[in-house]
Amino acid sequence: MRNNKLLRAAVISALALAPIAAQAEVTTEELLRRLEEQEQKILVLERKLEIQDEAATAAKESTALVSAGPRGFSLRSADSKNQLRLRGLLHVDGRYLEGTDPGGTNDTWQATRVRPMFEGSFGGIYDFRFMPDFGQGRTVIQDAYVTARLNPAFQVTAGKFKSPVGLERLQSANDIRFVQRSFPTSLAPNRDMGLQFAGDLLGGRLSYAAAWLNGSNDGGSSDAFADADINSDQEYAVRLFTHPFVESDSFALRGLGFGVAGTYTDQTGNATQTLLPAFRTPGQSTFFRYRGGTVPTIADGERTRIAPQFYYYYGRLGVLGEYTEVSQDVSRVTSVGLREGKIDTTAWQLATSWFLTGEEAAYRGFKPQSVFSPSDGTWGALELVARVQALEVDESAFAGGDDSFADPAAAAREVIAWGVGLNWYLNENLKWMLDYEHTSFEGGAVGGDREDEDAFQLRLAFGF
Repeated sequence: MRNNKLLRAAVISALALAPIAAQAEVTTEELLRRLEEQEQKILVLERKLEIQDEAATAAKESTALVSAGPRGFSLRSADSKNQLRLRGLLHVDGRYLEGTDPGGTNDTWQATRVRPMFEGSFGGIYDFRFMPDFGQGRTVIQDAYVTARLNPAFQVTAGKFKSPVGLERLQSANDIRFVQRSFPTSLAPNRDMGLQFAGDLLGGRLSYAAAWLNGSNDGGSSDAFADADINSDQEYAVRLFTHPFVESDSFALRGLGFGVAGTYTDQTGNATQTLLPAFRTPGQSTFFRYRGGTVPTIADGERTRIAPQFYYYYGRLGVLGEYTEVSQDVSRVTSVGLREGKIDTTAWQLATSWFLTGEEAAYRGFKPQSVFSPSDGTWGALELVARVQALEVDESAFAGGDDSFADPAAAAREVIAWGVGLNWYLNENLKWMLDYEHTSFEGGAVGGDREDEDAFQLRLAFGF
C-alpha cells in the first residue's frame, strides 16, 4: 500500500508539471482545464489501483489450502473456519482358538473394521463427522453427528455418537491396546442416537457430559434397532471425569484421571426384540445369554448402569482400570405364570502398557520415536501389554430350574481372563498387534464348568 501511494504522488507531480514546463505562456483558463483533465485521469488510475488491491485480497481470502499428513488429508479455507478432512481406518484380524470351541466360534481371518471418515468444521463453530463401516460383511453408519462448540464449557452434539459411559469404549479403536475390548466395555453402551451437552470446566481439570438417548443394549449400538427407539422411554447418560493435577509441577501426577458415569432407562422388550445382551470371551465365543425361544426372558422395567473408571500415564507406562455394574429388570412367562426379577451383572478390568522403546504413553494418540526402515537401521516402537478382567452374572439369573432366566447348562455365571500382548508400531499409521488371552469359566456346561479358552489373535491396524 505504501508503494501505491508513492506511485500516485509521482504520477500527480509528473502530470501536473509536464504541461506547465512545455507551455509557459498558457492562459489561466487553459491551465485550469488541463488540471481538471489530469485530475480525472488520476481518479481513474486510483480506482484501478483500488480494484487491483481488492482483487488481490479477495483472491487470498478465497484460496483453499490443501494438506496431507499422518493424520489424513484436509482442505481448508484461508481463515481456517471451514475445513474438510478425509481419514480412514482398516483393521484386519486373525483368530485362533486352541481346541474346539463349545460356542461354535471358528478360527478365521476377517476385516473387522473398514471405516472411511469424513469430518470437518464450518463457520468456525460447528464440527461434523460421518463414518460408515463396511467391516464384517455389513454396512453400518457408526457416526453421524454435528457439534456446536459454543464455548469450551458448553458444547452441543446431535446425531449418532458414542454414549459417554465406558472409559475404554471412548477410546478410538486405533488407540486400544488389545485386539478385543474388555468385559466392562461389554456392559457399557456403544453408539446411540440422541442429544448431548458437554464441556470442560476449571481450566480443563473437570469435564462433563450429559446425554438424552434412544437407548442401546449392553455393549451394543442403536443400529441393532435400525437407529430408532422401539420404546417410548429414552435413556439418560451422565459422565464426570477429572484431571486434578493437570497443571501440577509434578509431571508424575499430570497423567492421572478418574471419574464416574451412569445411565438410566425404563424399557420393555418382546419375543422379537428382548432388549437383553449376550456376552463373549476375548476369543469372541458367546459364553452367556438369557433364555430364548418362544417364551424368552425379556427386559421389563428399569435398567441402571454405574461405571467408576480411571487411567494413569507417566512416561512409557500406561494403566487403565474400570468397573461397571448393570442392574436390569427382567421377566419371563413360565408354566406357573409371569416370573419377574432384577439381575445384577458386574465386570472389571485392569490393563497396563509399557513402551520398550521409550515412547510416551497416552490415552489418545501416539508418536513413535522412530519408524520401521531397515535401510536406516530403525525398527519402530514396541509395546508390551497385560491385563486381567472378569465378568459375573447374578446367581438369581440361574435360579428356578427350567423357569430360570438363563440356562446354567449353557450360560456361564462367571468368567475370569488374563492376557498379554505385544504391539509393534511400524510408524504413526501402521501397527501389528499380537495377543494371547486365557479365560476360565464357572458354570456354562452340562454338569459343571465350561472348558478353559486359549485364544491367539493378530491384528494389522492401519489408520490415518
